[in-house]
Amino acid sequence: MDTAALKQTWSLAQSLGDEVPLFFYSHLFLTHPELRSMFPVSMATQRDRLVGALGRIVSSVDELDEVTDFIQQLGRDHRRFEVIAAHYNAVGASLLATLKHFLGEGWTPEVAADWADAYGVIASVMVQAAEASEDSSPSSWPAEVTAVERRGLDVSVIQVRPDPHLPFQPGQSVAVEIPARPRLWRYLSPANAPRSDGSIEFHVQMVPGGQVSSTMVRSLHVGETVRLGAPVGQELTLDEDERHRDLTMVAGGTGLAPLRAHLERIDQEWQSTGQAPRVQLFHGARLPWSLYENRLLQNLAGRPWFTYTPVVSDDPSYPGRKGLVGDVAADTGPLHGRLALVCGSPQMVRHTVSRLRARGIAHADVRFEQFATLDEDSHAAHHHTHDPQSSRLPHGE
Repeated sequence: MDTAALKQTWSLAQSLGDEVPLFFYSHLFLTHPELRSMFPVSMATQRDRLVGALGRIVSSVDELDEVTDFIQQLGRDHRRFEVIAAHYNAVGASLLATLKHFLGEGWTPEVAADWADAYGVIASVMVQAAEASEDSSPSSWPAEVTAVERRGLDVSVIQVRPDPHLPFQPGQSVAVEIPARPRLWRYLSPANAPRSDGSIEFHVQMVPGGQVSSTMVRSLHVGETVRLGAPVGQELTLDEDERHRDLTMVAGGTGLAPLRAHLERIDQEWQSTGQAPRVQLFHGARLPWSLYENRLLQNLAGRPWFTYTPVVSDDPSYPGRKGLVGDVAADTGPLHGRLALVCGSPQMVRHTVSRLRARGIAHADVRFEQFATLDEDSHAAHHHTHDPQSSRLPHGE
């Protein structure tokens, strides 16, 4: 399999803009009209998400060993769409038809065979993972909204209780569907460590044009039932060895959520064992009232293991640290030997990662979501992410 050719042809297809996803969806819905109901009523915000994510993942099949766990998670997560193996065949056929249409003479028999082989590998991993999970977990989790608290102008903290309990790790994300926006799924990261009562806390920030985020912040009510997908993501999770390493956390906006989940877990362990790694958290916002967890984090800073630095970029009168949160984090040492977790908007993540690596943190020790959601209003458009907005396959907002 010529993976260089896969990447080259996908790069060419990407350069053609909106015509590629338009052809893809036209082909998919004409050949398989029964699939139309699985997508949002309005496709205006769907654009290139599915085809874009497919292309990125399939053209990176040479990295499969590194992302097999993630692809398996996607397969389990896609059960919420009631996806079956035949649907993967339909999507794959439309993807290949789209590439053939736009690549023209570049769609050689060799390139066609490589794309078919690569897609088959990815789809097989997803299908097998989905089938293996059928006996042990539901396709999605209904969750009752138990509390909604508006924080400032554009953020709500939402508590839900899924039934049955939804297992997840701090740093993962789950897809959320609300009653008012059926088939519009948005990935959110739990902002808490797993709790004995199974409850989950989400931090939601309104994003201009975001149908799901705006509705959740303004209109979601206690007593409503939302639907959750299976947990996905591994870049912001910590394995057993990493849980004891000193951490530098850098968050922008509601990108704080997965990092706060780690803080809750660390604090629980510190209270029970007296042991905790040293943790620095830098939380950036444009304006001081957008530091929506400031009081809680200031209180947590009384712990001997935790240091908290709020950073404001757009208010010259702010008495604390000002500027870009990535710059402040990089200029506050020492950083040697630390593991860094970064979550925020794509621009914030790129800048912060570059600055931390330039200051000497090992390349592999700067962690961020490389396979992020394509949701436009995910964690203030972070990821999650995952470039940070790369490759999950769902029908997002």
